[in-house]
Amino acid sequence: MDATIQELLQTYPEVRYAALYQDGKLESAVKPGLSGASAGESDKYEELIVNPTLLKLVTQRGEIDCGGARYLIVRYGNFFEWVQPVRGGHISVGIEPDADPLRVGASLAPILDRHGLL
Repeated sequence: MDATIQELLQTYPEVRYAALYQDGKLESAVKPGLSGASAGESDKYEELIVNPTLLKLVTQRGEIDCGGARYLIVRYGNFFEWVQPVRGGHISVGIEPDADPLRVGASLAPILDRHGLL
């Protein structure tokens, strides 16, 4: 899991945070020296409670008559958060507020696929 997170942080300058929650295990990393970074403890609960719940709600709604759900984007005041289901859990990627979250998020697939997450 750590290899995926490190590759995301190293590949994309606009990625400020990455977390992988898979099979009940959480790993995350933050680029050092960020302005407006959230607290590590609140990030932990976002990954364990908030993001899985949001994904469940959006996925269930999407499966009714919308063709499913592929990801969700949350716009916080200091950054975007891309959250995507992966095998056994989800990936969460914090993106700089001046970046294009759709471009960044859409480009994650090759890395996720290479690490067996899709």
